[in-house]
This record gives sequence, structure tokens and C-alpha cells, in this order.
Amino acid sequence: MPQLNRLTKLSNAIRQMARRHNVAKVYVFGSCARGEENAESDIDILVEPNDQASLFDFMNLQDDLENLLQSKVDLVSKRGLHPYIKDDILKEAIEL
Repeated sequence: MPQLNRLTKLSNAIRQMARRHNVAKVYVFGSCARGEENAESDIDILVEPNDQASLFDFMNLQDDLENLLQSKVDLVSKRGLHPYIKDDILKEAIEL
């Protein structure tokens, strides 16, 4: 099953997990969003943390997502996107 389909099926669980870690919105981007992933691909996740989010929330969310998805997750904060790549990532990001 393509990763995007799997993520969509798990989107409620992912959003609940994100809320527990002070994240308002969750998106998938990269090869998974484009349908170009392969067996070695990680899952690129973009998050919009709320004002209460801490570094520990971020790290714990990444661990929880990796456990849920049984795959390496590359977690990126929308606040931390480099201006050079921000527009490209936001264009392909799919909200979960």
C-alpha cells in the first residue's frame, strides 16, 4: 500500500498524537506526497506547532510517529523551514 494511503487511513490517530504534543497541524511532503517513495524512503512530516510546543514535544512526536508508522520519520517544523526551500515544500504538502 502506498504510504500516502496508509497515512490517510491513520490521519485521525496522527492528528490526536500531534495534539498531545502541542502541534496544531500535520502535513506530509516529499516523495510520499508525490507518490514517488520506495522501500528505503523515510516519511517527511511537516508540523505547525502551537505556542506551547517544546523541543521535547517535537522529539516525542517524532518517536511516537516512528512507532506508529514503523518507518523512519523526518519531522520538520514549519517555523524552521529554510526560505530557499519553503515554497517548494508548502506547494506539495498534504494536510493529514
